[in-house]
Amino acid sequence: MDRPLSLQHYKAGMLLSGAGDALGYRNQLWEYNESGPEIHKELQELGGLKNITAELPDWPVSDDTVLHLATAEGLATGKEGEELYHDVAARYVEGMKDMEGRKPGPSSILGVSQLKPGSEGGYRVAYNPDGTGCGAAMRSMCIGLRYPRPEQLSSLVAVAVETGRMTHPHPTGFLGAVASALFTAYAVQRRPMASWGVGLVMEACPVALEFVKSRGCAVEECVRDWGYFSEKWQWYLDLRGLASGTGPAIWPDQYGPAERDEAYKSFSLSGWAGRSGHDAPMIALDALLGAGSDWEELMSRAGFHGGDSDSTAVIACCCWGLLYGLEGVPQGNHKNLEYRDRLENSAEELYRLSH
Repeated sequence: MDRPLSLQHYKAGMLLSGAGDALGYRNQLWEYNESGPEIHKELQELGGLKNITAELPDWPVSDDTVLHLATAEGLATGKEGEELYHDVAARYVEGMKDMEGRKPGPSSILGVSQLKPGSEGGYRVAYNPDGTGCGAAMRSMCIGLRYPRPEQLSSLVAVAVETGRMTHPHPTGFLGAVASALFTAYAVQRRPMASWGVGLVMEACPVALEFVKSRGCAVEECVRDWGYFSEKWQWYLDLRGLASGTGPAIWPDQYGPAERDEAYKSFSLSGWAGRSGHDAPMIALDALLGAGSDWEELMSRAGFHGGDSDSTAVIACCCWGLLYGLEGVPQGNHKNLEYRDRLENSAEELYRLSH
């Protein structure tokens, strides 16, 4: 962890985000399976993670990676501000044409259908009280690669909020984008992981609230619905003994696939683990804290659980790749991955822009 961050780490972050997505998704079979123990049983029947070659047609990436690439390739242009927001909105519209068999969520479909990139304010959509899902969180990790430094926090937050609420205009939804972007920035910074959650609640969320107020868009609704995200995160930090920003995390005596399913449900908004903006990054962080440098353990916790397993894996695996590179990852898990070239190319551009 003390090695300086290289281009190879950036590439590993983007590439493994896609690998985690494809593995957690398993062509719709695992994203919609509510039983972690059952997924683990099927994994053993396949010969374990080492035996999986994540390639088409059986292991496509899901909507998560298609839309993460849309964000990343928009950022890779080097555009800023309004010009960037229109560019990313246009890429989301284009990305929605590539959703055959990828299962985009209802808020993503609705939000993108309302975008009018190029026309004034056309990257904004109407406030949606149901826009609490994880669709913004799962596509925002790359924002932390573009703005990785502590002094760039306000830029990171601005881009995460504005691109996040293109489809998820509810704070529980778009603050998920802030969390994913922030955690990748923290991984680049080599900030101690036990402090990531406190950084989100105490540093990034207040910046996001001020930003939302300054933009004058759906301020009343956002302020009204703001509290849940931070409150639930504070609850999680208390649960894990991380409220002071120092570790080690406190774990239950038993925390296998069945126990994790129950725990992750308790993180969630409505019993569907990882489905919302607050709990997809929460499960990702929980997995990162518990897995250390062990790829198989990371996937076991972040990618093979009941609920929205590809969306939690896409976030966790991006951070893990930034921390550990490709070391210890079976080649088959990423070598022939769909869109591998695009993931690596966008990583190169983001690395260049961030330096």
